[in-house]
Amino acid sequence: MKTVRLVSSGLEMPIVGLGTWRAQPQEVESAVNAALECGYRHIDTAFNYNTEEPIGNVLKAWLDSGKLKREDLFITTKLPNFGNRPSDVERFLNLSLEKLQLSYVDLYLMHMPFSFHLNEATMAPLINEDGSFSLDLVDYVDTWKVMQKQVEQGKVRSIGVSNFNAEQLRRLHDCAEIKPEVLQVEMHAYLQQKNLRQLCQSLNVAVTAYSPLGSPGANSHFSAKYNYSLNDFPDILGHPLVKELAEKYSKSPGQILLRHLTQENVIVIPKSGNPERIKANLDIFDFELEQEDLTKLDQLDKGENGRIFNFLFFKGVENHPCYPFKKPEEVLERQEEREGSTKQL
Repeated sequence: MKTVRLVSSGLEMPIVGLGTWRAQPQEVESAVNAALECGYRHIDTAFNYNTEEPIGNVLKAWLDSGKLKREDLFITTKLPNFGNRPSDVERFLNLSLEKLQLSYVDLYLMHMPFSFHLNEATMAPLINEDGSFSLDLVDYVDTWKVMQKQVEQGKVRSIGVSNFNAEQLRRLHDCAEIKPEVLQVEMHAYLQQKNLRQLCQSLNVAVTAYSPLGSPGANSHFSAKYNYSLNDFPDILGHPLVKELAEKYSKSPGQILLRHLTQENVIVIPKSGNPERIKANLDIFDFELEQEDLTKLDQLDKGENGRIFNFLFFKGVENHPCYPFKKPEEVLERQEEREGSTKQL
């Protein structure tokens, strides 16, 4: 499989991995088994996905059987946003390693730049009486200093961040002794983040796209868990251009969207519990999109208006000084300004 070389650590990170967010334990075990069977070696998880334990069970079975060696695998997990306090970093990493039944992970990401206080009873964010999340004003630079120590101790082979904006990434990079090697962010045809990707390239930071297919099913998840509904939820897979290109190349719409990103050296971690789709998501290296088709797909970009995950389902998160995105009213104002300019023309 094609890989992306991480500059500081020298690790080869497979460009396609299996995402495991929103999966139930039994589904996770089946999905990871199916993925390993068809050639995946990169598995992405996080402490707050609650998928580390079933993943660990599958990995142990494969490693114990001798079918795989530990060095064949690339395992990513993440520090939860209620574990960003420097004194908590090692604790949560150890918990993840215990669940994964591993002595180290290949990549450890700070899941969010913003932090919540920890509810020790539930091992989840602390919720205030009004339903808002209790903000913990931790500076992510202080969190990073402790993450660096985990590399030195051999518990982590490389470190990075997730959901950071350009300003936050540059600030962290400039003051870090061990530079962030990976930035994992939402990225798909409607949110291509070209400027952020250019910055990453200049800083030797690899980019991983989560929700590269637009995360079908996320809306029902947010409704059930947070009583929060995503407005204008996109159907990227059903876009006429994507369907047209799928027919042209005799591939599925999902394969077209994944090839669009991987052809531009973006790592992708599509989530699926269906063995056939898991295999199809990896079967994207026997064709190449022509430049004119890449250009057409590039033109689907909606900028910030294409963002699905602004984390406002965490009530009050926009008041955290490290909240990374434009607030909804700012995005709306910018959209209205553009529409007004167009009308004047």
